[in-house]
Amino acid sequence: MNYKYPKTCLTLTLLCLAISAPANADEGMWLLNRPPLDLLKQKHNFEPTSAWLEHMQKSTARFGGGSSSSIVSADGLLMTNHHVGSTQLKKLSTPKRDLLLNGFYAPTLSDELKCEDLEVRILMSIEDMTDRINYVAPQGASADQIAKAKRVEIAAIEKAAEASTGLDCQVVTLYQGAMYHLYSYKRFTDIRLVWAPEQQAAFFGGDNDNFEYPRFNLDTTFFRLYENNKPYHTNHYLRWSSTGAAEGDLIFVVGHPYSTNRLYTVDHLKFLRDVSYPTILQKLWRREVHLLTFSARSYDQERMAIDSLHGVQNSRKAFVGSLAGLLDPDVFSKKVKSESKLRSAVKNNLKYFADWGDAWDQIAQAQRDHKEIYARYTALDTRRSVIRSELFKIANHLVQLAEELPKADEQRLDHYHDAQLDSLYLSLYSPSPILEAMEIANIESGLSYLAETFGANDPLVQKLLDGKSPRARAEFAVKNTRIGDIDIRKRYAAGGQTAIDASTDPMIALAAAINPEVRSLREHYETKVEAVETQAYAKIAAAQFAVMGEDIAPDATSSLRLSFGTIKGYTESGKNVPAFTNMGGIYKRSATRGNKPPFDLPQSWVNHKDQLDQSTPFNFVSTPDIIGGNSGSPMVNRDGEVIGLIFDGNIHSLTWGTVFSGKSARAVGVDARAIIEALRKIYNASNLADEMIQGHRK
Repeated sequence: MNYKYPKTCLTLTLLCLAISAPANADEGMWLLNRPPLDLLKQKHNFEPTSAWLEHMQKSTARFGGGSSSSIVSADGLLMTNHHVGSTQLKKLSTPKRDLLLNGFYAPTLSDELKCEDLEVRILMSIEDMTDRINYVAPQGASADQIAKAKRVEIAAIEKAAEASTGLDCQVVTLYQGAMYHLYSYKRFTDIRLVWAPEQQAAFFGGDNDNFEYPRFNLDTTFFRLYENNKPYHTNHYLRWSSTGAAEGDLIFVVGHPYSTNRLYTVDHLKFLRDVSYPTILQKLWRREVHLLTFSARSYDQERMAIDSLHGVQNSRKAFVGSLAGLLDPDVFSKKVKSESKLRSAVKNNLKYFADWGDAWDQIAQAQRDHKEIYARYTALDTRRSVIRSELFKIANHLVQLAEELPKADEQRLDHYHDAQLDSLYLSLYSPSPILEAMEIANIESGLSYLAETFGANDPLVQKLLDGKSPRARAEFAVKNTRIGDIDIRKRYAAGGQTAIDASTDPMIALAAAINPEVRSLREHYETKVEAVETQAYAKIAAAQFAVMGEDIAPDATSSLRLSFGTIKGYTESGKNVPAFTNMGGIYKRSATRGNKPPFDLPQSWVNHKDQLDQSTPFNFVSTPDIIGGNSGSPMVNRDGEVIGLIFDGNIHSLTWGTVFSGKSARAVGVDARAIIEALRKIYNASNLADEMIQGHRK
């Protein structure tokens, strides 16, 4: 690649680069070190200072594996969605204390419940590593050689940065490989639950109302960050708005959007449309039926599965919407026209064509190579395995650790570098309960899927089943494994390959049986697909910058982003949909549906109906650009004050993964005023409300 990028090194106390953007839309999940200053000034008359941006950066946090959250008091109070924190609520529950069903409130610090395997990260600094990584390989190197050289360099950068700073350091890939930034995080592992409503209040309307609007959801939960066994004290926290928000107000969303593909080529989008998304949906539909069947057998099994079921239903709806966008001729034709325009500009410039003209054909070939292995790789790869079992995941990590740790750090697979091991061990040695019935059902379902998809005579399927039915194999593995014991896991991790080879544990055997083929498929993917895509997309990004200017936000990558827009209703089927709902609306919605699930109200809401100010704004819609992963993102005003909390998008926003449209698509949030009203009037949690409003604990 011949397009050079300027080096920058910053911690956002120095804002060094601003880029312009088209003034006709609020599209863009912008990097906080590359905000669209011209657009914000021209369209919204707002000029964020470097101090404002730094404050946003250090007041927000990455929650767990990739969701969003924010600090809302000087004493480490952390706000996110109930559906983001629900996994922890499930782990903290007992048969006698169901936190998902009944909610939770800790009136004092001593009442707060510690989450044993949760980590939260705050982004402290950003450093541009583009030149160092993009030019590490010699001229003339193949795509595979370049990719391997980059992986070695990235591992070295992360390890050195972590050693010098004591922070958690990660190189983030941007523009599919055109830019690389080093993100350094402050990591917290002592996080405690403070308050959560009943799941029925947080997810009122259930799957019926998911991605719909109007909504009436208190999808909010509070945790607290601790450092050295004391609440984390910080000056970087988001103040609570005293006035709230109104239609037309400019608002900002700061969070960790997971993934978009707006910069993908037409051939890559065709692969998603014709191969990837249909396969994913097939798995989701199957898993949803499996979980519904499992849940119907008893209340205990329903309690075990409910969190997973909601997640699968949410994903299923999201992918249905994404596929619908790719199947829409109008949406797809826009991508075709946009790509044709860029390719024509490249073709008509001899230097551009020489440097970048082959990139689109390379992407097309990568998709053909990907299609050859896609079904099998995505079914077996431990990161996306159809065997959705905690014990199987643990066994996989132990098998991979035995093979990876003897290697030099830079030669290891991702997730097993030295800089990543602390997070891995936190998860691996989690004391969270493992539910036997759920484990058996999940392994049975996964093994059945493999047999149905690849045939019962497939050599790997036969090896995994080991002469048993899927059910019998699952029962045998779960009932006879010893890796449910944390001490046993530690012995395997310490014993390395010798311990794995000598093991007679049936769960270890299951993971070890899959490992050779997964590694072969992964090598194919990394060499023929990932390496080619990375190099080709770097060329396409360079072409875009040269032809169109640096006015394009990168696709989402779970890294911290800034989006903005206005609070605004929309029109649907010829009817105006107001921007706001109010708290009284939940009672009307429940009554019109006969107060039956999923529209029944928690008893706390029934008991305190007369105490509520039912005119209090509850949920609202706005135009900021969001995607999955933005769940839990704070919504703030010009002054950086909290006015809401992102928890969803409407049905029209489901195409935003591929193409942005602000016509009817909207982000959906919980109004900050409803949170305070509910804490005071329904949950007897005025101390918590006071902490947010005053900015500190009493």
